[in-house]
Amino acid sequence: MSLGQTVLSFEKVYAGYARAAILHDVSFRLATGDTLALLGRNGVGKSTLIATIMGAARLQGGAIYLEGKSLAAIPPQRRAAAGLGWVAQERWIFPSLSVRENLAVAARSGKWDTSAVFQLFPELRAREHNMGAHLSGGEQQMLAVARALMLNPRLLLLDEPLEGLAPALAARLMDAIAHVAASGDMSVILVEQHAMQALRFASQALVLDRGRIVFQGQSGELLENDRLLDSLIGLPQR
Repeated sequence: MSLGQTVLSFEKVYAGYARAAILHDVSFRLATGDTLALLGRNGVGKSTLIATIMGAARLQGGAIYLEGKSLAAIPPQRRAAAGLGWVAQERWIFPSLSVRENLAVAARSGKWDTSAVFQLFPELRAREHNMGAHLSGGEQQMLAVARALMLNPRLLLLDEPLEGLAPALAARLMDAIAHVAASGDMSVILVEQHAMQALRFASQALVLDRGRIVFQGQSGELLENDRLLDSLIGLPQR
């Protein structure tokens, strides 16, 4: 982990939905500019961890801090303004708004403005007046990422952004995300089933199994150990 300020801190977190606990005793820290690959089999709690940060899942025990401030003190509807950007699996773009309008509704002051995201995704510039419903799946995912960047977050949460994309589009999107992370002023948590792509992108890795952490460390450790990775994830990743 880098020596920068701690952006996100989980301390013995239990979380889930209603009375059902999905996460159990989860503790980790993420520093400014760090990138984290959040891995595991389907249904182990990866999306719940992201949803807990955003307030869509219920914190049942422990504490979560964003830049030293308890997230419990920040209502879910104010967490984007507090410095969180979320790209959910469902994308949640506005189908009846144009690309430019989708971006405008999320705009906050900072380096990521319409010009900057159009430079990152020239495909969106070419479609800026098209409605969200008229974009391809890949274009919708680019728009979802671009809209999150328009919030100028301190922490960007990406929940399986490559799902359903053709390999060329997935590579294009990962290149863009890597470019964003390379600036070092935004931390990124990437949930992804494509483990090798996630590990090549992220400096840190965290693997969940049944809602508990079963690996926490440098991504390189998993990249260099196929047997360990396969035992943790359950399927060969090459």
